[in-house]
Amino acid sequence: MSDEEDDYMSDAFLNQIQDVKPGVTMVRRVKEAMKREEKHKEINIKNRQKTFKEQEKESRETALQSSISNDNKGFALLQKMGYKAGQGLGKQGAGRVDPIPLNIKTDRGGIGMEEAKKRKAEEELERYRKKIQADKQNETKSLQDFRSRVQTEREERKMEGDLRRSQRACEQLDSQKDITVPREEWYWPKVEDDEQTDDLKEEEEEEDESVELTTFDKLHILTSYLREIHFYCIWCGTTYNDEEDLCTNCPGNTEADHE
Repeated sequence: MSDEEDDYMSDAFLNQIQDVKPGVTMVRRVKEAMKREEKHKEINIKNRQKTFKEQEKESRETALQSSISNDNKGFALLQKMGYKAGQGLGKQGAGRVDPIPLNIKTDRGGIGMEEAKKRKAEEELERYRKKIQADKQNETKSLQDFRSRVQTEREERKMEGDLRRSQRACEQLDSQKDITVPREEWYWPKVEDDEQTDDLKEEEEEEDESVELTTFDKLHILTSYLREIHFYCIWCGTTYNDEEDLCTNCPGNTEADHE
């Protein structure tokens, strides 16, 4: 090996290399700095002068954890009356053993404020529960009203369809018996006549105003007419021979009887 070439195994060359992993050294330094800082904080907390409230709290907790000594005047009076340490109060010894715990107020509210807040919160909770219950009842009632309204409208449309069917059957059966004029105008399907005079329209309007029949009333009257005059039942869709045949073979004069 020549003198000009470096010896990579010599101490001189190895000392020139500081660290093959510079990141490891940096992490170690950061950790050591954090430890020093935490230790410094602990020392500061220990050396910090305690506030009056902290001192008062520590003294109170210490006094509560320790038992009452004979130096206490109240305890001395109890001992004179026969009381022994650890015994319950009262003649039978069934009273309180430990002193009444202290409840230190940390807020600026007056006496009774906590009870007032608690009572107010309970009242608000009760009002909220009543509101929820009322909303549920209103929702249920609205749903029932909607279903009832839908059911009524469905039944009304069904009766109107049965009335039109009865009117067509009445017109056809009346025509077979050479009846040219219906007993009542609404017994037959309504026919719009453009040549109808204004006077006739006014008469019809006056008649409609004088007798107001519902769809149910018209259907009942017209089906009774078909059964009595023509022995026809719209629910059966059949014209019977006579009244006896109608009464014997027809279940009844309503749709419910045919279900």
